[in-house]
Amino acid sequence: MNATTNPILSLEAAHELLGHARSACAQRGFAATIAITDAGGHLRAFERADAAPFLTAEVAMDKAWTAASFGMSTHQWNHYMSEPMVAPLGQHPRLMAVGGGVPILLDGKLAGGIGISGGTSVQDHEAAEDALRALGLLA
Repeated sequence: MNATTNPILSLEAAHELLGHARSACAQRGFAATIAITDAGGHLRAFERADAAPFLTAEVAMDKAWTAASFGMSTHQWNHYMSEPMVAPLGQHPRLMAVGGGVPILLDGKLAGGIGISGGTSVQDHEAAEDALRALGLLA
């Protein structure tokens, strides 16, 4: 049997990433919810800003889950949803085809996902990438 293991994003690294994401959102001028998962899509770190709408909590978690589950950014799903063979995946209750979810890579291998919700989809995506870039976790 050939088992593949994903690198583990430590809790300390997840919290450090959370801090960078918070700063990236503040620089863009919006209050956000930030979710960080491991490679299996399980929540590792989470925070919702006082001024962030409550719906952003679920959206951020689903963005992180989607990024981790497929190893690709959530904004890419908008393009895939127009393909008839892929479109049925849009019915999955956790699939979030909105920008702001980005995979976390450690040594080029999938270690999890980050999901940001609170700004526009472009702001969410850019803030997630900035946070990952600050820690060298972006491809």
